[in-house]
Amino acid sequence: MSEADRSAIAKFEADVLQPSMDKLVILQFTADWCGPCKQLSPILEQVAADYADKGVVLRKIDVDTDKFIAAQFRVQSVPAVYALFQGQPVADLGQYRTPAALGQALDQILGQLPIKGEAQDREAELAPLVEQAGATLDAGEAEQALAMFTQLMGMDPGNPAIVGGMARALILAGQQDEAKSLLDGVDEKIANDPAIAQARAMLEIADEGEEAVDASAYIARIEANEDDHEARFELAKALMAKGERDGAADQLLEIIKRDREWNDGAARQKFLSLIEASGLEDPWSGAQRRRLSSVLFT
Repeated sequence: MSEADRSAIAKFEADVLQPSMDKLVILQFTADWCGPCKQLSPILEQVAADYADKGVVLRKIDVDTDKFIAAQFRVQSVPAVYALFQGQPVADLGQYRTPAALGQALDQILGQLPIKGEAQDREAELAPLVEQAGATLDAGEAEQALAMFTQLMGMDPGNPAIVGGMARALILAGQQDEAKSLLDGVDEKIANDPAIAQARAMLEIADEGEEAVDASAYIARIEANEDDHEARFELAKALMAKGERDGAADQLLEIIKRDREWNDGAARQKFLSLIEASGLEDPWSGAQRRRLSSVLFT
């Protein structure tokens, strides 16, 4: 091994391997003559900057300057991009060429590895407070929960559990417009988080509550014709608006039993929204999922 190779290894250990012991290193192999590399570099730099507080760093290797290192990774063409953790490649990122696609890949990796970053430390520190605020919300203490989530939003406004909790607190406090505005402005990176989905489902039910009507007419229609699915569906919505989730679930399941494809599966979709609004971890939701499975698979 030449002196140049030993020097390259030492530099690689200091710049890449050591940081990878507790961070996720995006390692880009590039070259001055590589056009696609020049197009990809700004994207990698942008994403690395966006994920810096989550423990992500970007390092670049010029395949012409550091031929020995490139050879160790068996790089045959550039651009080549890998994710490294604790000195080992954990993913090939070369196929991701947009910030959204790369961000999605990083989110999956970060969710599986014990990466240390400011964001993870902050989330761990706030977790007990978020849990306490959530318990207050579940107890129906809307104003107190709203105050707690407002304070948490100031500490970590990008935390989906906090954003979702804040929206639910606003809904419970009767501030649907504010909740809708908050959810409409959610960053696409957390838009599909279960906490956000729960808040959206709860908002949908709250919006129906604003149009709540006397359910007796629907009950009369069902008594006259048990296959009046439209009346049963409207009855379920009325019960949801009153907070009678058991009754609403019963009516929706009855529609599914009789005609699961009615109105393009509207009853099943509404049933799932009801479960989602209650929270997927709620024991009631688990029991309802089992009831739905029993109907669908028998």
